[in-house]
Amino acid sequence: MNNHSPSRHDAFTQGLHWATAVLVVAAFIYGLGGSEARVYLPARDFERSLHETLGMGVFALTLLRLLWRGFATRPAEEAGTEWMRRGAGAVQIALYGLLLAVPATAVAGAWLQGHTVLLLGGTEIASLVAPSYDVGNTVAEIHTWLGDAIVWIAGAHAVAAIAHHVLLKDGVLLSILPSWLPLKRRP
Repeated sequence: MNNHSPSRHDAFTQGLHWATAVLVVAAFIYGLGGSEARVYLPARDFERSLHETLGMGVFALTLLRLLWRGFATRPAEEAGTEWMRRGAGAVQIALYGLLLAVPATAVAGAWLQGHTVLLLGGTEIASLVAPSYDVGNTVAEIHTWLGDAIVWIAGAHAVAAIAHHVLLKDGVLLSILPSWLPLKRRP
């Protein structure tokens, strides 16, 4: 079923968008946080593998989204002020950057601290870099900051989309929602 129209993103783009959003929220919820000793306790291996698998999923979906953007037809831009267009572009760039940087800093921090990346099913991805413990700690701390930042920026992105629908009564929110949802453009 193709739900693409000049006012909507295609179904694949919509699916990638929402799958990425779900994985980001789940990875944030299942983030272990805390000290290195706490994160790498053997008793926390399942939680860590879940978090790291979700993060790898975010990274893979983001690469796929960026590749797909080169092929997908996008809806026409809604009328709006210049500052809104620039702001939307800046937020989009920030989100894509964070969607890549958060998982990349997680892997780099783990490897530099001398740990493997542990995925669900017990698959371990060994370090491809020489350990540098202090640098790894710094990168792991940056990962935490970036993880918090992505949640705040994505939250603002969601609030802006809802504001477009409720206050501006345009089709910005509808463009990324599947057509089978009963939500319609507000008069």
